[in-house]
Amino acid sequence: MTEYGRGPGSEPWHPEDPLYGDDGWAGQEAHAAQSSYGGQPQHHPEQPQPQQQPQQSQYGDWGNAPQPGYDQGQQQYDQGQQQYVQEQQQYGGHPPQQYNGQGGQGYGNEGGGRYDPNAQQYDQHGQPYNGGYDTGQQQYQPQQQIPYAGDPNDPYGNQAAAYGGQQPDHYGTPDAYPPPEPPGRRRAEPEPEPEPRQGDWDPGPDQGEHAFFADDADDPDDDSDDPQGRRRGKGGKGKGEKKRKSGCACLVVSLVFTSVIGGVAYFGYQFYENRFGSAPDYSGDGTGKQVTVVIPKGAFGSVIGQRLKAAGVVKSVDAFVAAQSKNSDGDKIQAGSYLLNKQMSAESAVALMLDPKSQNNLVVREGQRNVTVYEAIDKKLDLPKGSTAKVAKEKYESLGLPDWANDDTDIKDPLEGFLYPATYPADKDMKPEAVLKQMVSQANEEYAKYDLEAKAGDLGLEDPLQVVTVASLVQAEGITHDDFRKMASVVYNRLKPTNDVTNQKLEFDSTYNYLKGQSKIDISVAEIRNYDDPYNTYFYKGLPPGPIGNPGEDALKAAVNPDGGAWMFFISIDGKKTDFTKTLADHEKLVQKFNERRNKD
Repeated sequence: MTEYGRGPGSEPWHPEDPLYGDDGWAGQEAHAAQSSYGGQPQHHPEQPQPQQQPQQSQYGDWGNAPQPGYDQGQQQYDQGQQQYVQEQQQYGGHPPQQYNGQGGQGYGNEGGGRYDPNAQQYDQHGQPYNGGYDTGQQQYQPQQQIPYAGDPNDPYGNQAAAYGGQQPDHYGTPDAYPPPEPPGRRRAEPEPEPEPRQGDWDPGPDQGEHAFFADDADDPDDDSDDPQGRRRGKGGKGKGEKKRKSGCACLVVSLVFTSVIGGVAYFGYQFYENRFGSAPDYSGDGTGKQVTVVIPKGAFGSVIGQRLKAAGVVKSVDAFVAAQSKNSDGDKIQAGSYLLNKQMSAESAVALMLDPKSQNNLVVREGQRNVTVYEAIDKKLDLPKGSTAKVAKEKYESLGLPDWANDDTDIKDPLEGFLYPATYPADKDMKPEAVLKQMVSQANEEYAKYDLEAKAGDLGLEDPLQVVTVASLVQAEGITHDDFRKMASVVYNRLKPTNDVTNQKLEFDSTYNYLKGQSKIDISVAEIRNYDDPYNTYFYKGLPPGPIGNPGEDALKAAVNPDGGAWMFFISIDGKKTDFTKTLADHEKLVQKFNERRNKD
């Protein structure tokens, strides 16, 4: 490419090029004329010469019209052309010829200037040519071009190759200007971007605008690249809207930062107060208003504190935990129902919960029958006598009994043996079925600790209910827990088919007292042996239809794990100790001692 940006052809386009002109614009010619310097052969068939007419410019109608600024360019072009012809003659060349795209006729004025009919034309051998066709001449054959040696003073001498040889295509390089267009198709130069005004934010040369603040390049509604706004409807986006968008973004970021700082400060203060500050607490013994708080089984100090805080008793959980840890008996607070005052200090709440007077609980004792438990529930819930017994009889199926319970139609109370001995909350606001459900649920939990079905098979029993029945008999007949395992052996030994002493009858007074709803020791033999009832073990062989009370943990363990001794009889002479014997003779000796003791009293 020359210093004027001219390519390898003869069509100059830079305004400062001396050969600048109108040549090269496709007007009415079919094909652009091939430069004689290109080295490509041209074939010109012989044709009759039409009558010469004034030649029209190859650029169309506008080529002959006066163009602004073109006179000066033409003068520069003529000066450059004369200089070029002189240099060609100096180096032994011929003035360059050009042929049009129709008949091969060359124009006298090179480089695409105005047509001069009086200009001398030359043939293919460099001889003067009158413009006509010589039919006797041979076909035009291209001659070898003479390499052009560049002149340092020649503005065109910096070409990479001499005229007539293969030259590099500078239009195909990345540094080349795009090919020129006709003046009518030239577009106006884009206006420069306005300088940022004072106060406008400038990201700087090394800072890119964040996508949060910049317009989305892929936004279909953004027509910033459309100068005519063809995609923009009425009231398209403007700079004001972009500024508003950036302003809103900054406001959102500010709000986020403010929220984060505020949150950190708040939680930091809470952390400091919880770690180093004293826990919030009330003072005194509280108001006169009382409230019942139920503490579940196995609750830790934090759980108790949460229950108390929810009921309005203490002000904070941490205050209660701290007060409980300071009290030497604080870990003795058990599950149950407590009647406490509202807005008490944590220290006062701990002390009151350790006082039995505050405990509003219902205690089921080991071996206690259901009839007694029902009466206690009625009293705690301030209900008429018999209310809980009625609920138990009508709703026992909905209280959560296991599938193996109540298998016998002779059972007097389906819930017998399933009101597990423990402490339960019982408040006036509670219903009887709610209290009974707690007791049955506790029994299921305790019985699940033993594989009662497997144990029943090992012990020769029919089902898990009979295991619970044996435990209830052990609980009723044993005086101390040391008696339970031997008492369980007595039961299993008397149930054996080989028992020819009692003939598989248990003969327990406790079963007769249960069906009678009494607790007597002195029962006549005639009465007890002649009373027909499934629960009378003096009258029927085997176990009663169901439990006769609610056995505790030790009795249940003894029922599933007897001591294995051959004990067949037992008697308590002083009411404090039980004596066990294996033979009837030994048993009769103990009975004689018992009668002698009673006669003395």
